[in-house]
Amino acid sequence: EEEAAAKSLGGMAEVPDEREPGPVAAEPLPQQHVGCQVFSERLAQQTPPQGFLSSFFTNNQKCQLMLLKTLATNPYVKLLLDAMKHSGCAVNKDRHFACEDCNGNVSGGFDAAVSQIVLCQNNIRNQAHMNRVVTHELIHAFDHCRAHVNWFTNVRHLACSEVRAANLSGDCSLLNEIFRLHFGLKQHHQTCVRDRAIRSILAVRNISKEVAQKAVDEVFESCFNDHEPFGRIPHNKTYARYAHRDFQNRDRYYSNI
Repeated sequence: EEEAAAKSLGGMAEVPDEREPGPVAAEPLPQQHVGCQVFSERLAQQTPPQGFLSSFFTNNQKCQLMLLKTLATNPYVKLLLDAMKHSGCAVNKDRHFACEDCNGNVSGGFDAAVSQIVLCQNNIRNQAHMNRVVTHELIHAFDHCRAHVNWFTNVRHLACSEVRAANLSGDCSLLNEIFRLHFGLKQHHQTCVRDRAIRSILAVRNISKEVAQKAVDEVFESCFNDHEPFGRIPHNKTYARYAHRDFQNRDRYYSNI
């Protein structure tokens, strides 16, 4: 059902884990973000019936408020926004983000056809969840900006961006993996990134698991070691803040040359 929901949106949506833990203070929930989707069949904008009290604070309003907070305060997102601007793809909140209702359990995706991140207002549960969705999808948007990515016909391109998103967004952080009851294995981070990238591809492309695994294997080493724009793997918000500081200093250095 999750796979069908993702495919009905055209290819790049976020599908939740089998096990969904409750919120953890100041940390995003461990969500699967199936990165680069093309939303060929985004739902028509509909306004569902609202009760008298709920009409004062709709899903769309909550989504917009959480998005504002994420853009203003999340260190992963702030770095990615600076990097997009530096690469000539400045992000405008009203143009490049859309809060919409989505099918099934999809939480969000990147609509490459119109360079827009879709946030599934009916499925994003809280601020931590919003932080993770926006971070993951901005990594895909950054890849779309800096490279000639063929999301539609080249599965290796999709695999590379999924590896990067799983590696750099915190999807495979130790905290998230503990909640999934996956921890303690040698080279566990690499294993998590590989598995989640394969799962993401299978959720949005009608291909066999063997084909998805082959695509990930072919690009894994180079894409796992591509840490742009972070310069390192940001394992938590503290790492992300350091990475943002280093990016800003690097930008100032090159601007003065």
